[in-house]
Parts: sequence; C-alpha cells; structure tokens
Amino acid sequence: MAQQYIFQMQGLTKAFPGGKKIFENIWLSFYNDAKIGVVGVNGSGKSTLLKIMAGLDKEFSGEAKAADGIKRGYLEQEPQLDDSLNVRENVEAWCEEKQWVNRFNAIAMEMAEDYSDDLMAEMTALQEKIDAGDVWDIDSRIEMAMDALRCPPDDWEVTNLSGGEKRRVALARLLLSKPDMLLMDEPTNHLDAESVAWLQHHLETFPGCVILVTHDRYFLDQVTKWTLELDRGKGHPHEGNYSSWLEAKQKRVVQEQSESEARQRALTRELEWVRSGAKARQAKSKARLAAYERMVDEQDAQRGAQTHAVIQIPPGPRLGNVVLEVDGLQKSYGDKLLFNGLTFKLPPNGIVGVIGPNGAGKSTLFRMITGQETPDGGTIRVGETVKLAYVDQSRDDLKPDETIWQAISGGTDIMMVGKREINSRAYVGSFNFKGGDQQKKVGQLSGGERNRVHLAKTLASGGNLILLDEPTNDLDIETLQNLEEALEDFAGCAVVIS
Repeated sequence: MAQQYIFQMQGLTKAFPGGKKIFENIWLSFYNDAKIGVVGVNGSGKSTLLKIMAGLDKEFSGEAKAADGIKRGYLEQEPQLDDSLNVRENVEAWCEEKQWVNRFNAIAMEMAEDYSDDLMAEMTALQEKIDAGDVWDIDSRIEMAMDALRCPPDDWEVTNLSGGEKRRVALARLLLSKPDMLLMDEPTNHLDAESVAWLQHHLETFPGCVILVTHDRYFLDQVTKWTLELDRGKGHPHEGNYSSWLEAKQKRVVQEQSESEARQRALTRELEWVRSGAKARQAKSKARLAAYERMVDEQDAQRGAQTHAVIQIPPGPRLGNVVLEVDGLQKSYGDKLLFNGLTFKLPPNGIVGVIGPNGAGKSTLFRMITGQETPDGGTIRVGETVKLAYVDQSRDDLKPDETIWQAISGGTDIMMVGKREINSRAYVGSFNFKGGDQQKKVGQLSGGERNRVHLAKTLASGGNLILLDEPTNDLDIETLQNLEEALEDFAGCAVVIS
C-alpha cells in the first residue's frame, strides 16, 4: 500500500450531551500495518473511538478520516445480522470473493442454455479475478473459518441465536470480507480457548491494520505491537504491547506520585502564605495567587485521574458442609447431548472454573443450578446454608430507563450490602461511578459500564455461592484486576465461566 498512514485524526474533539468532553484535540496517525491495542478505564471512549474510525459516529469536531480506497471492517459489541438470511448466508453476504464464484457458476449455467458474447466477456473477467486471488477454494475457507469460530449450523435462522452465537457469525463474516483495517470491540467475548487461539493467529498474520479493544491481557500481548491509552480525553500512544505499556505506566505513576508529593508540599507553603494576609493588590501577590490556583487545579485533575473501582464482595452467611452436589445429571436439546451422568461436589470456600467449548452447556449448567431450567435426569442439591448470587452474561435484569444509582440501589438512600446498611451513593461510587455519573441512564452506558452496574447490583445481595457467567466481558483491565483480587479475598464459594 502506497500510503504511509491508513487513518489520521486531526484535532478530534467529541463531547457528550451536557458538555462532558470524551476526546479533546487528539492528533494521531495510524500505520497501514499496525497492530494496536486500545486501553483505558470504562467510559474513557474506547468503543466511541472505534465507531468514529468506522465512520458510524460523525458527531465530533476536527477530522477523522481513512486514506483513499481503504476498506474498513468493524466488529461492534452487539453485532447486527440480517434476519432475512440464515447463518451461512449472513457469513457469505460480505465475502466479495464468494460473490465472484457464485456469479461465475451462474453464468456457466446460463451459457449452457444460451451462448452470449457479453456473458462470455463477463465470465472471462471473473475467471481472471478468481485466478489472481486464488479463491476457487473459497467454500472450504468459509467452512474453515466458521468451524474455527464454532459458528452455529449453516441453515439456522439468526433470529433464534444467542448473543454469543450472533457474535461468532459476525466475526466470521467480518474476517472473510478481507478489509484493509480491522476495528474490533471485544473480539474474544463468547469465544472458547481454541477459537481465541485461532483468532490470535489470524490477526498476527493479518497484513493490514488491526485496532482492538479487549479485556483479554494475554491476547493483547500476543497480537499488538502498539498500545493507545485513552485518559481524560487524550490519546497516548506507546510503541510496545500491553506488558511493555504496563511497565512504562508503572514508572510514570511512580514519577507522578513523586511530583504530586512535591506539589502538595508547595501547596502547603502557598496556603500558609495566602493565610498570612499578603496584599493581593500587589502585582507579585496577584501572580503568586494565580500560581496557587493553578496548582490546586492540577492537584484536583490528578486526583480525578486516579479514581478506579474498588470491588469488595460482601460476605454471605457461613457455609455448611454441603455447598452444591450434582449427581448423574442429564440434559439434552433435541439430538444434542450436553450432559450424561455428570457428577461433582463443590468444596466450601473454593473458586472453581468451568471450561469447555462453545455449546458444551456451561451456561445451561448455571441455569439448572439456579432453577431456570430443569435437568432431564439426575439431581442437583443446593446446601441449606447456601445463598445464591448469579451474574448472568445477558444482563437482562437491567432497565435502560433507570439511572445507574437507581439500578444498583433500588432508589433508596440506604441499602443493604450483605448484612450491612450503607449509604447507597457511597456503594455505587465504589464501583467508580462518581458524582453526576450516577445519574446516567443505563441505556446510554458502554458494555463495560453496564457490566459494572450488573456486578454491583448482584454482589450487593450478599450471596455465599456466586455463579459468574462471563463476568469479564467488556470490563476494562483495571476493573478486571480488582475483580480478581475481590474473588481471592471472598470468604464464600465462586464458580466462574470465563
């Protein structure tokens, strides 16, 4: 590709209703073969940035434009499929090479009935393109990608698919469309380990530009060569993968702490001077007062930058000897057998991971434990002392018209968190929803913000057996680390699908 840059931002500025700026005067250029991971806390604008680069969000000032002739491909958090097409047809719809082969075959059939010079010319042109692209085997390539990503059967109607199944179909469709620039928002969500490994290899060898947002730190490390941090409206590029960026960030934080301590000492001295009653009308005094006010503003900004979620899981009732006992469990959907004689016991105070490929029945197991589904055979015994808390990956219990504060607290100033009564706004704030952010509508939140709301609401119930179905989806890495630490300190039992 002739262009050095595939995409450029010049003075990009975007504000949300109410005036809060999410981007402010960003100038960035992206190389045509760069592999970039975008990091930042939930709400810092990661998904918004991808939408702008995909050309879907045009409500901004400044410029954000791709180079001429660039084909952009975008995977959103909640992909939209064509309900009038089945799974295979949705995947093929964006594959131009498949359209070439289909048209070539259609012309061949027409020519068998009625020869035409025009059709022969079109057929010859198509054959040249197919030969040049070496795509006579496009059907096997489509099948390979769909199999690697564990897509549902070809003839399934997409209206009946789960969110995870739709996402895998959309991912296969995107990759087979062969864009010059891939913009991917949480591409590993709902993928099993084998599918993630296949996707990782595909992106490592992808010849174009990849810009991705993901909570998967290992995936970031393996795929990316650059890291773009979004922080307080600015974009900070770093040449290196996530581990390299994290090391540099830790050094920067130490430096900022040192500068903050020096700033605090200077503020203390200046505050003493202000209180001494110095004559503010003198020019030097006015300048000194202005300098003091600047230092106060800088300190406030620094404090704002250091806010983060502090997740604490309240202890539930003391667990007895029996937590969960499953004996001879059986479950099928039609001809598909999920469980046949599944037997296990959960230990008290254990943290248990549930693994398996997509469609193996992990979420179904949780729904049977919670009583939402009934097994075909066998028994599930939940201990008498167990209080269940279920973090469902669908987040269906959230109402889009409620504010964050209402969704978590139920609209009360004092709420129960486990066995304790605490100020509801303080509890909501501990999940990094501060001040006016608590009045945001749930329907306007990013995927990671919705996940934090759901976690805060569910964990407040004080369960001693917590079932977590894909709890890390869409979380920023800092919140993910806090959740890991909270689970390690949790006194109850946790079962995690992730």
